[in-house]
Amino acid sequence: MVDGAALLAAPFFAWAQTGQWLPERGMNMIDGGAPYYDAYETLDGRWISVAAVEPRFYAALLDVLGLDPDALPEQNDRDAWPELKEKIAAVIRTRTRDAWCALAAGREACVAPVLTPAEVADDPHLSARGTFQRNAGILQPAPAPRFDRTPGRLSRPPARPGEHTLEALLAWGVPESRVCELAGQGALGPVKSAASRG
Repeated sequence: MVDGAALLAAPFFAWAQTGQWLPERGMNMIDGGAPYYDAYETLDGRWISVAAVEPRFYAALLDVLGLDPDALPEQNDRDAWPELKEKIAAVIRTRTRDAWCALAAGREACVAPVLTPAEVADDPHLSARGTFQRNAGILQPAPAPRFDRTPGRLSRPPARPGEHTLEALLAWGVPESRVCELAGQGALGPVKSAASRG
């Protein structure tokens, strides 16, 4: 996991070492600094994400938003980003999340809804890919990566809070009497004793 995370960060290391990444947070293209790569609140208090980095996607975004590119600062003028972000935010606040997504549908404007955990299972793309699965009534990400010959699967229900506390602490060498003492002090959630586990 650490190696994978490091690999995903390769562009950031390259930008930082070539002077294209400023150390201050919120000043760069994809850290919330650029107005064309951010999340914006909509009229209904929900959010959409915008990731229109390339010029043609940015042009499509402005078209969806109804903004005239000739009346705006240049896309990559960092000094003008706060002004441009404010203009984009003001327009996005005029419609609901779903209305913006409907307007952007089928266009390369790089607009997507920010979904709640309850909504992800119904997202058409995530649903078609089987990205989330229900296991014992709990929505979970499906195992990944996916392999043809050895597919992963959800083998048991997710643990409930405190369900394996005693087992884990005993495996780490903590005496059961100490675990019960900690539980009695409210330091742990409810735990089952070894006797009640059968």
